[in-house]
Amino acid sequence: MANIEDIVKRGSELFNAHDIDGLMELYAPNAEFRGPGNMVFKGHGEIRRFTEGWIQGFPDCKVKAVNRHVAGNTVVEEGIFTGTHTGVFPTPMGDIPPTGKRVEGEYVDVFEFAGDKLVSDRLTFDRMQMMEQLGLVPAPAGAAG
Repeated sequence: MANIEDIVKRGSELFNAHDIDGLMELYAPNAEFRGPGNMVFKGHGEIRRFTEGWIQGFPDCKVKAVNRHVAGNTVVEEGIFTGTHTGVFPTPMGDIPPTGKRVEGEYVDVFEFAGDKLVSDRLTFDRMQMMEQLGLVPAPAGAAG
């Protein structure tokens, strides 16, 4: 069996290279992805479309792991997402036209494995922070600018 932390590291490398085909090879065919706002995607097709949306909206996007924790068949990754919003970004509430703004935000991703395949991926990030950075909602009073 492969080292699951190495598989998660490989996933970050593939995401940063925008290699969606390679990334999908890490997921079991029946994998489930969950994201903020009750987003649920099942199987390669739906997970692929979600991932493609981020690359479409932020063509220079990258993730950088800050910390990883391994327990049994689970890896928890804390990281930072960066990207410039120069493409149309599809969201559950509709497409967001390019703003040209750069975003940087922390995320936590919990990966569960069956053998060497991802079966569950649960991503958490601050959607409001991203909307503020895109200039789509006002920043709170007193926020560093």
